[in-house]
Amino acid sequence: MKSVVTPPGRENNRGVPRSTRRNIVDGLRIEGVRWSGVLDDLDFLERIFDLSALPSHDNRFPNAAGDVWQHRINNDDWEDDWVYSDPRLDLVGCPTPTFLQFLCEMVHPVVRPDTEEAMKLVGHFNDQLRQEGWELCEAARMAGRPCFVARRYRPGQDRAIARAQATARSLSAGWMKEEVERIEGAIEKDPALAIGTAKDLIESCCKSVLLERGIEAGRKANLPQLAKRTAGELKLVPEGIPDTAKGADNIRRVLQNLAALVHHLAELRGLYGSGHGRDGKYRGLQPRHARLAVGAAVAFVDFVTETHAERTTTEPAS
Repeated sequence: MKSVVTPPGRENNRGVPRSTRRNIVDGLRIEGVRWSGVLDDLDFLERIFDLSALPSHDNRFPNAAGDVWQHRINNDDWEDDWVYSDPRLDLVGCPTPTFLQFLCEMVHPVVRPDTEEAMKLVGHFNDQLRQEGWELCEAARMAGRPCFVARRYRPGQDRAIARAQATARSLSAGWMKEEVERIEGAIEKDPALAIGTAKDLIESCCKSVLLERGIEAGRKANLPQLAKRTAGELKLVPEGIPDTAKGADNIRRVLQNLAALVHHLAELRGLYGSGHGRDGKYRGLQPRHARLAVGAAVAFVDFVTETHAERTTTEPAS
């Protein structure tokens, strides 16, 4: 899998400034990190740059590819950190996508197969990048090891994902965990997939809760039916609120909107989510719409799971 950088777009057109890049580079130098990992310098750089199109600093070679081979592989007479100051690559001043791709490639499983080492580097990178509105996040797995992409950093989105991950753990639902990981990697680069998976997340939650409560979900039940069955089992339905409760009308409306949320998310998935063919005039939604769908799904899943946990502790043993 080749590292990908999500373009800045309208929501955040800030790049990574020189000062932040220097901090990252200085950290790599202090720690003595081998930037090319287990690859030689030439193989690593060719994953990012067209070295044949860059000039040589050695007149014996027509381009940078021959230059790098001569001085880093054949003779090995350049310093290990030469890459950070070479003006042809200009890592401190190059376009932000190029710099971020350089970081992604540094922690790619082919370059750095030691997952613990790669995750440590990602942590150091994100400490700096998040201050500028960027981060590296896991997008896929290769031979069980994480592959990273650069994306815009949104703390609120991270909180929603963290809540969904906690829910998956509380229900011991491995399939939900996979869906959360799929959502996390898709919001920016594939909104349709994120929207479709948000619907799947609610479905998995409902089935997991019903299963834990010993209730058959039904193979042919659609999402609204599953949500209604779950709400009834957990006594979430508006009719379950006595008129004497303070704010009863408001509580009923909130719960009615919660049910409507599931219905509309299922329709949204049908209109814009993954899994459906499109004609040539189709225009998909944007990442902000995917974040809205995911946030709504997580709100439902969070509420249902907490209620399930509370009911489980207060209900008499059978």
